[in-house]
Amino acid sequence: MLVCGGIGQAVAAQPVTPPAPQPEPHHARALGEAASRNAQDVAAWIAASGDNAGLPFIIVDKLDAKIFVFDAQSALRGAAAALLGLGRGDETVPGIGQRRLATIRPEERTTPAGRFVAALGRDFVQDVLWVDYDTALSLHRVVVGSAADRRHARLASPTPLDNRISYGCINVPADFYDRVVAPAFKGTVGIVYILPETKPIDTVFAMRPARP
Repeated sequence: MLVCGGIGQAVAAQPVTPPAPQPEPHHARALGEAASRNAQDVAAWIAASGDNAGLPFIIVDKLDAKIFVFDAQSALRGAAAALLGLGRGDETVPGIGQRRLATIRPEERTTPAGRFVAALGRDFVQDVLWVDYDTALSLHRVVVGSAADRRHARLASPTPLDNRISYGCINVPADFYDRVVAPAFKGTVGIVYILPETKPIDTVFAMRPARP
C-alpha cells in the first residue's frame, strides 16, 4: 500500500506504534452531564489550578438549581437537582445562624455564593454536610416541610424555576445524598463552591491559588 510522504513523493507504508492513550482532561466538558457554562468554567479552573487542594468538592449552580459532586481527582461522581434558598442574592444576612426560623423574612432566605470548607456532621434531626456551620448553612437530604412546600415535586420537576423554597440550605434527593454526597466527604473535609446569581462570577472566584 502506498501513502503520501513528503511533497510529491510516494513511499511504502511503515508499521507504526499507535500513540499511547492520553488521559481525558479533568474539566466539566468531559463530565457527560448537562452543565451551564459557568459550572463548566469553574470546574475547569478548579481542576487546572488545584484550588480544591486535593480534596473532594461540590459545585452548586444556583441558576440551574443543580449540584455536581467531584472526588479529589476532579472526577465527577454524580449530579442532581437541588432546592435552594427562597431569597435571591449572594450574601448571608449577618447573624442569621443564631435566629429562629420564624423571624427570617423571605428575602433573607438566601443561599450565599462563595468557596466553603465543608464537613459531615449533624443538626438537631439528621446527619448533614455543614457548608458553613456559623451561619447554619448545610447541604442535606430533602425535608418534607409543609405540604404546601411540595419539596419532592419541586426536585422532580424539569425546570429550575420552582426550586427556590428553603431557608438557605441546599436540599438534594435523599438517595443522592446517601449514595454520592456522604461517601465523597466521609472521613475528610472538602470544598463547596456555590456559584453566584447576582454577582459576576469572577468577583467570587478570582482564580486564587490553591488553599486548604
